[in-house]
Amino acid sequence: MSISSTKQEGEPLTNSILNSMSVGKIFRESSKHITSIDFDAKGEYCVTASQDESLRLYDCKQGRLVRTIYSKKYGCDLARFTHSPNNIIYASTKEDDTIRYLSLYDNKYLRYFKGHTQRVTCLEMSPMDDLFLSSSLDQTIRLWDTRTPVCQGIINLQEKNNSKQCVAFDHAGYLFAVGIDSYRIHLYDLKDYQNGPFEVFEINVDNQGPVEWTSLKFSNDGKYILISTNVNIIYVIDAYEGTVLQTIEGFENKCQLNLAAGFTPDVKYIYSGSQDGSINFWERESGKHVAKLHSHTEPSSVVLFNPRSLMFASADVNLVFWIPKEYLGH
Repeated sequence: MSISSTKQEGEPLTNSILNSMSVGKIFRESSKHITSIDFDAKGEYCVTASQDESLRLYDCKQGRLVRTIYSKKYGCDLARFTHSPNNIIYASTKEDDTIRYLSLYDNKYLRYFKGHTQRVTCLEMSPMDDLFLSSSLDQTIRLWDTRTPVCQGIINLQEKNNSKQCVAFDHAGYLFAVGIDSYRIHLYDLKDYQNGPFEVFEINVDNQGPVEWTSLKFSNDGKYILISTNVNIIYVIDAYEGTVLQTIEGFENKCQLNLAAGFTPDVKYIYSGSQDGSINFWERESGKHVAKLHSHTEPSSVVLFNPRSLMFASADVNLVFWIPKEYLGH
């Protein structure tokens, strides 16, 4: 399988293209559920973290597994590329709550980021430089620089015990958002975060029961924020006004899974996995459900669109690369 000819530049996504997306390759190396997927900035490589305590690097163009690294002592989750396709940061799931900076090239730790005292729930790399953000059940947001182990800044959140916080950089890396207690979004200027948020949005929606936010994501144009939840609801928020523009439903999540939705790179569509294993797409502007794709037999808890090429990846225990049907066999 090759995706080198499927460049997204100049080829706008359409409903028909989304419905033509087909399984290009299935990778069955993982023995337990995959919990995170990330692409490098050029879209050439994909990295996964799995509950079997493995980190795996894949070549997207050639559709092959490049390397497997095990993190048996510390576990692994939230694997994120830095600005080098050879290096990642990732969170621990046992032993301690240290964030590790790993060279995939020679399997060496480059740095350790110590400070969190409970499990790290979110890791977000700046799109512009070497800074990254982490949130934790210890109710702190921490700002780091991959070039030094010293924490660059801390935001203490006085919220209810063990409530999960979400963090996200905007597309330009000038500001970041923190989702607090599943009803407030705080916006911070990266250069002035010590003085508190410059904007606070209270997201007022009518829910039948308690809903926990599981992730925040900015759109590539900076105009929208996507809120994923632990039920079958996704919210599209106006990033300037804090108003709810769309309430996305029509997928399954009765087990309160951590399903992280996303925007396609052109911001025309929203996508999410589902408890029934399907991958779903909606028009961002209308909220209309336009595609439902099937491959997984277990919940498709992680889905991510390639930032540069017309392909996306999804995972349950297996990792699936999806490409347009017309490119199959190329």
